[in-house]
Amino acid sequence: MPDATHPDTRRSAAALLVDCLAEQGCERIFTVPGESFLAVLDALPEWPDIDVVTCRQEGGVAFMACADGAMNAAGSGRPGIAFVTRGPGATNASIGVHVAHQDSQPMILFVGDVARGMQGREGFQEVDFPAFFAPICKWAARIDDSARIPEYVARAYATAINGRPGPVVLALPEDMLTEHVPASLAPRPFVARAAQAACPDALSTLFDLIADAASPVAIIGGAGWNAKAREYFQTFATRIGLPVATAFRRQDAIAPASPVYAGNLGYGPNPKLVERVKNADLIIAVGARLGEATTDGYTVPTLEHPGQLLVHIHPDPEELGRVYRTDLALCCGVDEFAECAALWEDQNLIPFDAGAEAHREWLEWATPGPSDAAIDLAACVAAMRETLPADTIIANGAGNFAGWWHRYWRYDAFPGQLAPTCGAMGYGVPAAVAAALRYPERTVVAVAGDGDFLMNGQELATAMQYGANLIVVVVDNGAYGTIRMHQEREYPGRVSATTLANPDFAALGTAYGGWSARAETTDQFIAALAEARNRIGLRLIHVKTDLERIAASGATISGLRERASAKGS
Repeated sequence: MPDATHPDTRRSAAALLVDCLAEQGCERIFTVPGESFLAVLDALPEWPDIDVVTCRQEGGVAFMACADGAMNAAGSGRPGIAFVTRGPGATNASIGVHVAHQDSQPMILFVGDVARGMQGREGFQEVDFPAFFAPICKWAARIDDSARIPEYVARAYATAINGRPGPVVLALPEDMLTEHVPASLAPRPFVARAAQAACPDALSTLFDLIADAASPVAIIGGAGWNAKAREYFQTFATRIGLPVATAFRRQDAIAPASPVYAGNLGYGPNPKLVERVKNADLIIAVGARLGEATTDGYTVPTLEHPGQLLVHIHPDPEELGRVYRTDLALCCGVDEFAECAALWEDQNLIPFDAGAEAHREWLEWATPGPSDAAIDLAACVAAMRETLPADTIIANGAGNFAGWWHRYWRYDAFPGQLAPTCGAMGYGVPAAVAAALRYPERTVVAVAGDGDFLMNGQELATAMQYGANLIVVVVDNGAYGTIRMHQEREYPGRVSATTLANPDFAALGTAYGGWSARAETTDQFIAALAEARNRIGLRLIHVKTDLERIAASGATISGLRERASAKGS
């Protein structure tokens, strides 16, 4: 490393950039190398404490960084870090930026850019990155002055982790990176998340509302949720018997064994939970944005019938009152709120019975029933619960296949669920690789549909290169199942563009150097899972399922078609 004690010593701007990352606690970088940031690649070996993970496609890079930021958010709060090259590298990576934005996860994407003298001429692979990324991130900028690298990096970290966490994109002109700067130009100090205390007066008002309520419900999980928020909110909700639902794909926000856990909202929720939320006279949303998926198209809660009130606790003031009428808004850290709520003394508050009732309803909903299917995914998930450790991390992308895990898996650990709330396909495998590297002592399972897997399955090569231990379950029904489901609802019997001809996924797993098995029955899956559990490294189970059984809710292709046809006639 450069000797800053000699003022005449100079080093590259790229070396300064990496030094700034190290100062901010960066432990791992995900990348596909590019010529536009060769100077950074040259500087990285000088910082051996930063692990560099070379991926196979920039979408995988960004998904891994997003997942890494999500896991860090549960504890240290540091953002995931990614480096990609200009043009197609950046546009490929944009999917992960979008996921990090909608999921409120801290992430920083560095993009190698054209030289400053080429800007504005539509040079080779040139894109105006601040303009391109601005709608899907918290801040997008270009570092044109190498002397300002410490400023930009510190601001990027502060922006990514504060308020509503999210992604930041910084473009790095390649000629700027090769400039030489004084060794005395030092990184800015470590940036910590700013404290956001809850207002005591607002808390007092909240407890008055709870005391007056007959049927309150909490919806939790989202921006800034961490281990502290989980522990304290669970203590608070259990003490007063408050039913707790988790927002879409935030099921690890509370322990499923909690006596007040009511299940998850989103796609395919328990109908009894939906009715409970609709009929609640007080909704307490903590961390959740109350986005489209969580609210079923902004219909749950409705906030239309008289007497239904909304309390919204969120670290970003711009989210409060943004979509829903908000009767009481608290702008504060969700962990700070949860701690205050758990320690709050209120003698007038009588515990509710509804929490225990809601938990019983969820247990009934989340317990598999009998099935005559050759391979019953509900039974397969139940077998996973019996076979794998309770702190297993489940990572999935988008597709109906995920519904079986959302319904029947118990997300005991925190972090224990890596799943994109924006519904991006191809997320599961890269996220699982990131999880296996972040938590090598834990079991990690990637669950992917056939279409979902083929969008980023090449990152199994990354898993093998870095010795990641993970199990991959590929659910193969020969179709883009979610779209087929909607197709049958809207245009029954008119199948178009949703059928897939797939490879032998088990053979593909073997080709990557892993252990593989094929399962066409529940018993075969259980046997393959037991074998996988006793091995290490990459293990892939190719699960062949019947397209007819299209969703964990019990929906079938024939049933959807019949109902849609009857409705049309």
